[in-house]
Amino acid sequence: MNDNDATLESGDDAVPRWYVIQCKGGESFRAAEHLANQGYEVFHPVLEVQKKRRGKLEWVCEPLFPYYLFIRLDRLVSNWRPIRSTRGVLKLVGFGDMPVAVEDGLVATLREHGSERSTTDRNLYFRAGEAVTITEGPFKELQAVFASHKGEERAIVLLNLLHRQQRLEMPIAQLKRS
Repeated sequence: MNDNDATLESGDDAVPRWYVIQCKGGESFRAAEHLANQGYEVFHPVLEVQKKRRGKLEWVCEPLFPYYLFIRLDRLVSNWRPIRSTRGVLKLVGFGDMPVAVEDGLVATLREHGSERSTTDRNLYFRAGEAVTITEGPFKELQAVFASHKGEERAIVLLNLLHRQQRLEMPIAQLKRS
């Protein structure tokens, strides 16, 4: 018997386990919201990433696993029937008609390493003194030191030019960690 057989034939059906739900395209947030409203314990790991939209740099919340989320259920007590008809849900992931539980450690690790950034982390995307590389413009590929934020979209960096440290203002979107 291999590990997959053990998962399928778990003798302790009353112990809540994590399962994976496949969502319809672009509807994982909707599915998570509707499942939570129905009283299910749902974990939808997300990341906040910076994207350029209409020429502005914005923070956008994106799923860590597009099209998937986790739900905690037990085989005996949980009502599995409403899940399939929940808006945004495509199906429970499994083999044949049998949903397969994922290891609790996987979800615990994802939660522990924080798949969501706090607002304070967002504002400190770059920290003063941090080494950065310029990705665009006349100083492309040069190393600099991040000095400070100047508004939401601009930054002050220190760049060694002509044997002196020069202060340059540039878009944050043109910087990356070194």
